[in-house]
Amino acid sequence: MDNPGTPERFPARDRFADGAQFIAGRLTKGTSGRHHAVTDPATGAEVYAYELAGTDDVDAAVAAARAAFPGWAAATPGERSDALHRFAAVLADRAEDLARAESLQCGKPLKLTREFDVPGTIDNTAFFAGAARHLQGQSAGEYSGDHTSYVRREPIGVVGSIAPWNYPLQMAAWKILPAIAAGNTIVLKPAELTPLTSLLFAQAATDAGIPDGVINIVTGTGKGAGEHLVGHPDVAMTSFTGSTGVGKRVAEIATATVKRLHLELGGKAPFVVFDDADLEAAAHGAVAGSLINTGQDCTAATRAYVQRPLYDAFVERTAALMETVRLGDPFEAGTDLGPLISHVQRDRVAGFVDRARAYARVVTGGEAPQGDLKNGAYYRPTLIAGAAQDSEIVQSEIFGPVLVVLPFDSDDEGIRLANDTPYGLAASAWSTGVYRANRATREIKAGCVWVNDHIPIISEMPHGGYKASGFGKDMSVYSFEEYTQVKHVMFDNTAVAEKDWHRTIFGDR
Repeated sequence: MDNPGTPERFPARDRFADGAQFIAGRLTKGTSGRHHAVTDPATGAEVYAYELAGTDDVDAAVAAARAAFPGWAAATPGERSDALHRFAAVLADRAEDLARAESLQCGKPLKLTREFDVPGTIDNTAFFAGAARHLQGQSAGEYSGDHTSYVRREPIGVVGSIAPWNYPLQMAAWKILPAIAAGNTIVLKPAELTPLTSLLFAQAATDAGIPDGVINIVTGTGKGAGEHLVGHPDVAMTSFTGSTGVGKRVAEIATATVKRLHLELGGKAPFVVFDDADLEAAAHGAVAGSLINTGQDCTAATRAYVQRPLYDAFVERTAALMETVRLGDPFEAGTDLGPLISHVQRDRVAGFVDRARAYARVVTGGEAPQGDLKNGAYYRPTLIAGAAQDSEIVQSEIFGPVLVVLPFDSDDEGIRLANDTPYGLAASAWSTGVYRANRATREIKAGCVWVNDHIPIISEMPHGGYKASGFGKDMSVYSFEEYTQVKHVMFDNTAVAEKDWHRTIFGDR
C-alpha cells in the first residue's frame, strides 16, 4: 500500500495545516493541551496529528454561532437557499478530495465513498437548498370566528450536534444542513477518530459564502468537548447520533438544561425472508446489506429470519456469496471490503463471534486475514447460524461484518422475532406477495422498512428510529420538525374592547 500521507491518497492534506478546529470561518488549533492522531485503519499508519478541543474552544465556537445567529436567522429563505446551492457546487468541485479523505480516515473502499458517501452528501445539500424555501406553517384561518390564526416556523438558535465515526461526511451533512436551512447556526463535534471530512465540509461552506460562525467544528473527545457542548447554556438544541448507551448520557445532560433533543441511536436491523421470496435477490441483498461500510452501519442487516422452506438454501447461497467478497486496500479498484475503523473495534467484533462459537455455528468467516492485510483492522465477512433468539449475537449491536441467520415457521413468528430486540431503526421484508409484504411494513416496528431491498436512502425521505433507536428524523422536510420552533400567532378581528369572554373573569353579562 502507498504511504498514507502521499498526495494521491490524501490530496487535501494541506487544508489542515492550521489545526482541526473550525471556528468563525477559520481553522485554529485546539487548546486542551492533548494531542490526537488520525490513523489509516488499513495500515495503522498515522495520517494527521492535531490538538484536541478543550472547553475554551467549545465556548469560542458557541459564541461564534450565537453572534452569527441573528443575521442568518433574518436572511430570507431565498438567500439561505442560494447559499446552499453554492455550497453544493463547491462540494461537487471537491468530490474527489472528499472521497479520498473519507476513505483514508475510515478505511472505506474508494468506490463506496465515490459512489455513496460523497454524492449522497452533495445531493443532501442540493435538497436542503430547495427545502429552505418551504418552511411553511398552517395557512391563515378564522378558527375561533373572532380571530385570524396562522403558524410561523422559527429557528431555535444555536444547535450543538455530535456525529459518529462511521459516516463522518454524511453525518456532518445530516446534522448541519437542516439546521442551517431552517435559519439556525451550529457547532458540530465530529468523532475525534474521523474529523477530516467534517472540516472539509465546513471549509467548503465558507468558500461558498455562508457567513462565518454559521457552521463551526470542534474536534475533541466526548468527555472533554462533547459533554460541555451538550450542557452549554447558550446551546438551544442537541442532536446526537451514536450508541444507545452514550445517547442516554447525552439525554441526561440535555434534560438538565431543558434543551430540544434529537437522538439517532443504535440498531439491530432484521432481514425477514418469507418463503415466496426470490432467493437469489434475498441472498445478494443480505450480503450487500450486512457488509456495507464493513457492517459499521446502524441500519445494516444483522439478523436474517428466513422461513423454513428457504432456510438451508439461503444459508448456503449467502455463505457462498460472502466468500467472493474481496478484502484489500481501500484505494484499489478491486477492493470490496475495507477494514473496521480500528483494531479496538475489530477485536470487539471478533469477541462477539468467538463467544458465539459456544452456542452457534460459524458458517463462513470468523477470523482476521493474514498476509498483506495483517497490519490493518480487517475481519472477514462472517455468517453465523444456529444461534438462539435470546443470545448475545442476536440481541446486541455488533457493528461489524457479521450476519446471523435464524429460521421461522409462520408469518406471525417471523414478525414477532423481527420486533424482539430493544431497537427499531430499520428492517426489510422479502416477499413476492403484496399483501404479505404490506403486512410486514405495518407490523415491524422500525423507522424504515424496505421491501425486497435493504439500505438505500434518499434525501427526500426521513431517517430515524423507534424504541431504543431514538427519536426524531434526519433528512427530508420532516427534519425541520427537529430544527424549528412552531409559533401560533392570533389576531383579534372584532375591535371590541369589552369582549364577551372577559365576563368569565370579571364583571357580569
